[in-house]
Amino acid sequence: MPLRLFNTLTKSKDGFAPIDAKNVRMYVCGPTVYDFAHIGNARPAIVFDLLYRLLRHEFGPTHVTYVRNITDVDDKINERALRDFPGLPLNQAIRNVTEKTEAQYHADVGALGCLPSTHQPRATEFIPDMMTLIGQLLARGHAYEAGGEVLFDTQSMPDYGRLSGRKLDEQQAGARIEVDAHKKHAHDFVLWKQSAENEPGWESPWGRGRPGWHIECSAMSAAYLGQTFDIHGGGLDLIFPHHENEIAQSRCAHGTPVMANVWMHNGFLQVEGEKMSKSAGNFFTIRELLADWPGEVLRFNMLRTHYRQPIDFTLAGIRESWKMLERWYALTEPLVDPAPDAAFLEALLDDLNTPAAIASLHQADELALAGGLGFMGFSNVQMKITQKSAVDEAEIYCAIETRKAARAAKNFAESDRIRDDLLAKGIVLKDRPQGTTWEAKR
Repeated sequence: MPLRLFNTLTKSKDGFAPIDAKNVRMYVCGPTVYDFAHIGNARPAIVFDLLYRLLRHEFGPTHVTYVRNITDVDDKINERALRDFPGLPLNQAIRNVTEKTEAQYHADVGALGCLPSTHQPRATEFIPDMMTLIGQLLARGHAYEAGGEVLFDTQSMPDYGRLSGRKLDEQQAGARIEVDAHKKHAHDFVLWKQSAENEPGWESPWGRGRPGWHIECSAMSAAYLGQTFDIHGGGLDLIFPHHENEIAQSRCAHGTPVMANVWMHNGFLQVEGEKMSKSAGNFFTIRELLADWPGEVLRFNMLRTHYRQPIDFTLAGIRESWKMLERWYALTEPLVDPAPDAAFLEALLDDLNTPAAIASLHQADELALAGGLGFMGFSNVQMKITQKSAVDEAEIYCAIETRKAARAAKNFAESDRIRDDLLAKGIVLKDRPQGTTWEAKR
């Protein structure tokens, strides 16, 4: 059965044919690193990790390129830096915030069983690429300078709004962009804006400033995946304005008919039947939940709902997920690296139908059960959830990231110290070509 994916762009479930089967390319919008990632951020991380695993299975592990960006230039980051590091120079304060938060994010999604992406670019590393794109848009007549900013002219693109299905005269400006008098049209959006002295900025042909929200993803995806690539993913909330504006920038700058052939979006997340918010008292970070629940349980609870459907994240659901995995792990503990069966794979090939894939495991034998669990990113070989480890999984993954940085800097003494400290706590690290994994010492 060929892979079929629901494409937000075509509004239909289509057969997937990559541009190049030897280099299947996927870009997913990653976190803005100013605070701990919340459980809503976990859903796209888990969904597109599973798609990454499926693509690697179908086309080969070395034939898939997965890019997930880090947004490290944003007004929320500036505010956090000024609040947390008032005595430091702004650039250093911002770096402190983003490096710490990025490490926290990697640790948290790693504890949820997500593989590292092929590339994890930071927006601030691609400011020159963004300037180049803006220059191309100006040269092609798709952007203009006004009020000290460079803005995209939405009326210069006849089919602007195709992804979201919104007509131009019905649209309103994006949440992050105020409607200013200097705009030609209310829905035009900022490509480059001026920076005050207390804001980060870069010298550009349009003065000292910083990029708008959307341009970073156009620049980073083109740098790693080309002007047109296979799959672009993210949450449903990103369709408009973020993904709509990415498409506009990329297509108009490069003169291409599409930016990505397939656009995929996961559904919204609620907690106990209500929209998650701090004011409602139901806002949870991944780190907070990992303190009480194993990462496998949180991952399984997400995958029991189809990725395009809204999910209600409830305490009862988490408990049920724990019990189900507990029963299955008791059966599959002795089995290592088996393959999933045909019914399981057919379900996943049908637009990542995880509920059907999980349902097939109830009828599977022990070998196929273990194969299905392993395929979805569960590691019953590493540890059993019936005896929850006393160690903090997020801390382990944070230590792995720190050790990775030490090895990259050729500080092998520090790398060995981290490994030995974990070993003393009963955690064994295993270095493999695809990255470092861990397991509880038996």
